[in-house]
Amino acid sequence: MELILAIDLLHGLVVHGKSGDRSGYLPLTWGASPTAYPVAFISHITPRFLYIADLDRIEGRGDHDEIVEQCTRLVACSYVDRGCRSPADLLPTGRLRNVIGTETGGPDLSVYKGGYLSIDIKNGRVVPSGDDPIATLARAAEWSFDGCIILNISDVGTSRGLASLALDELRNVYGGRLIYGGGVSSEEDLVLLRDAGFDGAILATALHKGRVPIDLVRRGLFC
Repeated sequence: MELILAIDLLHGLVVHGKSGDRSGYLPLTWGASPTAYPVAFISHITPRFLYIADLDRIEGRGDHDEIVEQCTRLVACSYVDRGCRSPADLLPTGRLRNVIGTETGGPDLSVYKGGYLSIDIKNGRVVPSGDDPIATLARAAEWSFDGCIILNISDVGTSRGLASLALDELRNVYGGRLIYGGGVSSEEDLVLLRDAGFDGAILATALHKGRVPIDLVRRGLFC
């Protein structure tokens, strides 16, 4: 199972996200890196896999495309959510995997060919439709994505853990590559995801608080 380090970009810096309350995000200077400047941040931690959320572009006020490109050069693969609103927004691939979030992707997600669908969840429902996540994931099996990400925005940055989630049910309704992010708090959570058959886990706070060793993130695999 891949271990994927998450970074949120806001106003040119890596910020610490919590529960999707973006107005309160602050530069991440207290964690595994002494700096919040993105390229230096990644150079210090040296993860193998990276997930980047460009919050400015997601909210429609500029972008971090140059920084995204620079960070992607430093890792084996980066999954990038930059608020795609149509297939025309997708970036060239290579080391980069486009992420299309339900938050911005539009009402007809079947128009995308390739990339990863991020099923963005707040308070147990898909954003913005309010649909059931398991039903949305089942529909995604009929679309042309390379894989799906279950992103529990409500739990981002909270270290709440995963014990109460229907991980097996999520895995059972989707046969493609499946990644989980939001609330991953420990190696015990990684065991739950691995044993449920997930292909990747996105984490950040667990690393910065020392609950997941940095060597695992650098190796990029949890076996």
